This record gives sequence, C-alpha cells and structure tokens, in this order.
Amino acid sequence: MNQKYYIITFGCQANTADSERIASKLNAIGYRIAKGEKGADLIVINACSVRQSAMNRVYAKINKFKDRQIILAGCLLKKDKEKLKNKVSEIWHPDEYFDIIPNYSCLKAGYVPIMTGCDNFCTYCVVPYTRGRERSRPAKEIIKEVKKLVKKGYKEIWLLGQNVNSYKSEIRSTKSETNSKDKIQNTKYCNFSDLLRKIDAIPGDFKIYFMSPHPRDFSDDLIKAMRECGKFSRCINLPMQSGNNEILKKMNRPYTVNHYKKLVRKIRKAIPDIKLSTDVIVGFPGETKKQFHDTVRLFKEIKFDSAYINKYSPRSGTPASKLKDDVPPLEKKRRWKILNEIANKPR
Repeated sequence: MNQKYYIITFGCQANTADSERIASKLNAIGYRIAKGEKGADLIVINACSVRQSAMNRVYAKINKFKDRQIILAGCLLKKDKEKLKNKVSEIWHPDEYFDIIPNYSCLKAGYVPIMTGCDNFCTYCVVPYTRGRERSRPAKEIIKEVKKLVKKGYKEIWLLGQNVNSYKSEIRSTKSETNSKDKIQNTKYCNFSDLLRKIDAIPGDFKIYFMSPHPRDFSDDLIKAMRECGKFSRCINLPMQSGNNEILKKMNRPYTVNHYKKLVRKIRKAIPDIKLSTDVIVGFPGETKKQFHDTVRLFKEIKFDSAYINKYSPRSGTPASKLKDDVPPLEKKRRWKILNEIANKPR
C-alpha cells in the first residue's frame, strides 16, 4: 500500500497522545505519513468537542477535504457523530487506539496516557459523554512505555488523564492457602501515588509531569510522593474553576474554596519550590459580579504562577447548557482580562 495519511489534531495533550497512537495503527496496516495535507490520500481529524469553536473548525476541515477519505476520531458528542457520519469514511472512538504502542511525534516530551474517561460529570464538561467512564491502564504497561521513552532519550514524561489522581490499576497476585493445594487470588491496587514512585525509580535523566488532577481526590500520600520523588518536575496544574462556593456547586465541583486553599497550603508547605498553575471559567451561568470578585480575591491570595482562563460557552448535551447563559460576551471578556492580568503578568 502506497497510500499516505495526515493527522490534524485539535484539543489537549490527551488528543496529541491519541494522535500518536492513531499514527501507529495506520502504519501497522500499511499507510505512510504524508508531509502535509496536500500529499495525503487519507485525512484523520482528531476532534475535540469540549468547545463549540473547536468543533466549528472540525466541520470546516471536513468540508475542505470532502474529496478525500476522512477518518474522524477523538472526543465527539453523539449529536456531532450523527451530523457527520455521512460526511466521513469512518468514526473511531478513543478506546480503539488507547492501548496501542504510539508512534511518538515529539522529540522532547513523551505523552503517556495512564487513564481515559471521567466519572466526575462537571456540569459544563462533555468528556464523560465523549470518552466515557474512567478506565485506567495497567501499571505494567505504563512502566514499560516510560522505560522505552527514557531509553530513547526523552527528558519529559507527561502522565495524562482527565483525572489522574483517581488512577487505580489492579495488581493480581496468587498464594497457596495453608494445608490446601488450592490457590487464592488476592487483588491489590496501584494508585497514582504508587505509580509516581514506580516511575521515579526508573533509572535515567528525566522529569515527571502530570495533568490534570482533581482537588477533591488530592490525597496527603500524593503530596508526600511528589515531595519524595526526585524526578517530579515541581510543576502542577490544579484546576480551581471558580473562587465562589455557589458557582462551584453549580459546576458540580465537589469541594469548597476553603478546601482548595487548604490543599494549596499543604502542597506549598511540603514542596516550597512548586510552580502552581490553574484553570478557571469566567461567566458561568448566573455568575454575578460579586461571585466573580470572589475568584479575583482568591487569585490574588494564592498568587498562581500562571492560569488558563476560559470564557464560558455552553456545550449541547451538558447539564449547564440547560441554564440561561446570562453573562454577556463583553462582560465575560472583561472578567477574563482582569484575571489574566493578575495571573499571567511578568514576575
């Protein structure tokens, strides 16, 4: 087969990692990578349904390449699949390539998915509907992949998941029962703290990064593991989303502002040189100016090293999309600018 493919990736690092696995799958069946879109017989669009703006670009790409064979992959809502199923050759779900050994595209950072899906159901987020419920990769597979990356000279290992600190992999062991020939199977688990320690023990010159953790599941043992692991990068993104308890409740973020502040204090006490970034949404339905200023106050108090600030936009199929999107676009932009100036100004 002399046909060539080209992959167009939208979205986060998880989709980048997925694209590396899609490439490996296509190579295995005889396709070869093209240098660009023009030289490709097959176009793979690895989509992101998290924001409507990203899906609008996906629709535009499909219309652009309607004379080619197209595979649509990635995070896709059911309604988007229905609209696009007759415009593409195939639709692939992330589970179809999650366990495939990737064809790494980045020479510096090795993206290693440790889990996929999410069980949190934040009201604004489509991930549980596009990637499904949480599923963790076996620890042995992850360790094996990291060792290969380190052997190839990778200096950054990125452990990826929608909620990495709920990672849990079964470790099965058998032992003989006393006075019996029968064997009892004992099931133990490797959690995220255990996984960090196992990866830290791999010989080599590299740093460990991970994203994204959830404040609710951030255990004391994980903080201890981060402090103890010499290869941990001392960088973490800890999504906050809002500095107001009422808005957090509307978002189905099951923690309070006080819990978040205590967690930050614990982390900084254990790891004084930690660099802390966050994610936040401005203009969530019903967010008043007073509630927004609670977020401003928290930003000033915590002093993040950087922040990823998003203006809320409704996504069909999520509970929040049923709420009135009552914060005007100009007000969302104003709030975004205020937080951006606080969090991302030069220090």
